[in-house]
Amino acid sequence: MELKEILAISGQPGLYKYVAQSARGVIVESLADGKRMNAAASAKVSALTEISMFTEGDDIPLAEVFTKIYAQTGGKEAISPKETPEKLKAAFAEALPEYDRERVHVSDIKKCFAWYNALVRAGFTEFNLPSEEE
Repeated sequence: MELKEILAISGQPGLYKYVAQSARGVIVESLADGKRMNAAASAKVSALTEISMFTEGDDIPLAEVFTKIYAQTGGKEAISPKETPEKLKAAFAEALPEYDRERVHVSDIKKCFAWYNALVRAGFTEFNLPSEEE
C-alpha cells in the first residue's frame, strides 16, 4: 500500500484506501475498520499526495510533513488531535518550525495529526511521494 492510494473524502471522517472505480464513483476501504463503501462521484476525494501545507517559503507536501513527524516521534503515534490548541501548535511547530502560522489553522493541525496517527496504526513507515516517472 502506497501513500498515493490513500484518500481523504470530504464529509467523511478518517482515511480510505482506493480499491476500484465504480459506475457511481470510487470504491474505498476505511483504514480504521476495513469496511468498504462507495464514494459518490460528487464527493470531493483527495489523494494525500495532492495535499500540502503552507510554510513561510514554498508549500510543503503532506508526505514530507508526515516524514518530519515520524522522525520526531521515532515512528510512534503523535500527539492526540484532541489535545488543547496550544499543545497542538507547539507539537506541530517542533515537527515543522517553518509552518505559516497565519494560514495553517488549528483544524488543519488536528487533521494532520489524526491522519498521521491513522497511517501509523495502519502500518505506514514511509511517506513517499510518487516519482515523476509514474
